[in-house]
Amino acid sequence: MEALVLTGTNKLEVKSIEKPEVKPNEVLIHTAFAGICGTDHALYAGLPGSADAVPPIVLGHENSGVVAEIGSSVTNVKVGDRVTVDPNIYCGQCKYCRTGRPELCENLSAVGVTRNGGFEEYFTAPASVVYQIPDNVSLKSAAVVEPISCAVHGIKLLKVTPYQKALVIGDGFMGELFVQILQAYGIHQVDLAGVVPEKLAMNKEKFGVKNTYNTKDGDKIPEGAYDVVIEAVGLPQTQEAAIEASARGAQVLMFGVGGPDAKFQMNTYEVFQKQLTIQGSFINPNAFEDSLALLSSGKLNVEDLMSHELDYKTVDDFVNGKLGVVSKAVVKVGGEEA
Repeated sequence: MEALVLTGTNKLEVKSIEKPEVKPNEVLIHTAFAGICGTDHALYAGLPGSADAVPPIVLGHENSGVVAEIGSSVTNVKVGDRVTVDPNIYCGQCKYCRTGRPELCENLSAVGVTRNGGFEEYFTAPASVVYQIPDNVSLKSAAVVEPISCAVHGIKLLKVTPYQKALVIGDGFMGELFVQILQAYGIHQVDLAGVVPEKLAMNKEKFGVKNTYNTKDGDKIPEGAYDVVIEAVGLPQTQEAAIEASARGAQVLMFGVGGPDAKFQMNTYEVFQKQLTIQGSFINPNAFEDSLALLSSGKLNVEDLMSHELDYKTVDDFVNGKLGVVSKAVVKVGGEEA
């Protein structure tokens, strides 16, 4: 079968590889779509994701498809089911797994990171991380349940209530997801700061954003104005801006992935005086069911945020920045029919 294989740092190759065999507790999935995200950029560049990817490896931790075969002990799905996969596989034995914090698992493995993922015609996953897709959700939309679930996990770490005003810093795909998910969780006003005029305008016109700030054009984010601030960029300047935008008693979610050695400055007295909560967020434990429910309910529109549909040959152009501004790219592996 055909696969897009990461064979080394900054090197992707289309190769013919063997179709994987199914173990008793596994599901074989005929891939329909696979999303590409910042983690894939990092892995391509030789940096770690949720875990280290050791080439040769098939990426594609965001994916959807149709069940082609099930192992002898699998009971939660059947052949022909439309499914998506939570890539993260926890050991269940370390102190973090045993104290209700599996996302911090000391022995984390992941589909599309430490084992082959969705950039191939068929891939396998443990049945425990395979989820059926609601009938009214397309395979294309379901390919991005994983990033949705990461955002949902971040919001679950906060205390959100309708009276709050929220600011999302970052108009990339994750920032745009946060806009819709915060509203779905009941926050009455969500504002957005970013650098792409077209995205800011779309989120205001289509997704209910009240105020937008184009920081590239010099728009100033109001200081001390927001009860919830989501930093979805990962740069020191946007992390500092998130602290400055926070009101008294605010919660700041540092969601954007910074560089391994990056640091930002903040006024420690301000943290004390405002009684701020500064929260990190890592991957997506126990968030797939909520994410699929959001898609099925119609409260979350992801296909309007997808700007590029790629094939194997154009993925390399994407990760090398040759396609220009990309909101969200998905690779069509097998299509809707898978």
